[in-house]
Amino acid sequence: MSSRSLPPFRFSSQSNLTYASYVDENLSYSHTQCMWLLDEARGAFVTEPTMTPEHHGLESTEPQKATRRLSPWAAVAAITASTFTVVTSEMMPVGLLTPLADALGVSEGIAGLSLTITGVLGAVLSPFAPVLIGRLDRRIALIVFMGLLAVANLVSGFAQTFTVLMLSRVLLGVALGLVWGIAAGIGLRLVDESQIGKAMTWIFSGVALASVLGIPAGTYTASLIDWRAAFFTLAALSGVVVVVLAITLPRLPVTERATVRGLFGVLGNSGVRNGLIVTACVVVGHFTAFTYVRPLLDGSGATPAVIALILAFYGAAGIAGTFGLGPLAGSRPRTSSLVVTAGIATCIALLTLDLGLSIVVIVVAAWGVAYGGVAVSTQSWTRQADPARVETSAAIWSGVFNAGIAAGAALGGTLIDGAGLGVTLWTGATLAAIAALIALSSRVTQRQ
Repeated sequence: MSSRSLPPFRFSSQSNLTYASYVDENLSYSHTQCMWLLDEARGAFVTEPTMTPEHHGLESTEPQKATRRLSPWAAVAAITASTFTVVTSEMMPVGLLTPLADALGVSEGIAGLSLTITGVLGAVLSPFAPVLIGRLDRRIALIVFMGLLAVANLVSGFAQTFTVLMLSRVLLGVALGLVWGIAAGIGLRLVDESQIGKAMTWIFSGVALASVLGIPAGTYTASLIDWRAAFFTLAALSGVVVVVLAITLPRLPVTERATVRGLFGVLGNSGVRNGLIVTACVVVGHFTAFTYVRPLLDGSGATPAVIALILAFYGAAGIAGTFGLGPLAGSRPRTSSLVVTAGIATCIALLTLDLGLSIVVIVVAAWGVAYGGVAVSTQSWTRQADPARVETSAAIWSGVFNAGIAAGAALGGTLIDGAGLGVTLWTGATLAAIAALIALSSRVTQRQ
């Protein structure tokens, strides 16, 4: 428990502190406030004090741990379900593109804009999530925006025109940006400091699970019924997550006064800045190459059924990478970031060679392991670089990550049409290698 930032006492030892000595020309405190501050400075509060700074008109900026309701791991599981549902909802059009386009009377290229608009909005809004949400308890905010996600999926399922679909995807983009903007910073408030790395690993595993389970399950549902059923299922799942969040999440009062100026203040931290640059380079590089991995697999002689299995294998490897690299990311994020960025660069570069199908499968799986550790490694980097402003740095990190996805897909599309698959892969490998060099030459501000 600490008060707001105050000028230091002008004494050589705390044993000499007296009430009369605490004088500051810029701030005026009441007698009671001064006595509270004096007792705190002397270390009088060995146990929890009955009076807090707020009782005396002082503002506490100490991050508050969540008020316990159920097991903290139940809350972590609920947030993992949130990230799984959000990412599955964002990426679902990928598996439904052809039937969706046919039903709404547009080309597949136009239908793909339903994915683009969601990603762009998520990237723009997530850095400003703490500012836009303001002082609202983060538990309530997460519940509200997951509810908005449910509504957006429901509207998508009922859409009879492409315009209505796009409006629903705008709603989904808002929910995506704001959920990601706060979910990434909540994990450390739910568990003890020694378990933060494990909690963040679980939360980010929702991203890999969406690739392995969520999107294939939605595509399978569409093949059994129709594409609308996939969106209705996601709406129902979102509603279930809202209920689970309401039951398991404790109160999460605001711990930071987020302002637009504060966003730029976080960027002034060299550790945070380097972590964000590493994130941008590796995510853009990854998606420049991976978005167009299908032509690569087609060229290696894989049938459509085999390609589906390879991509499922890639997703499973991603989950293994998330959990396997999670402990390293929690304790040494720079080392973990170096491993994953170098791994991605190496795997993409190898795929430019004329390899047999069996070797391609192994390399793609290794690529999945490396990419599975990207989110947990880079987010741990920014968190440890500025532990006093975790929510703000996590929100900016989310924006950079989502922007990297959109930028990588756009860059890859431009290159593959204009220069071919080989140049596309080498560009992705180069960007990932740049990320590795930055990780190698930089350091996280907090000693590892």
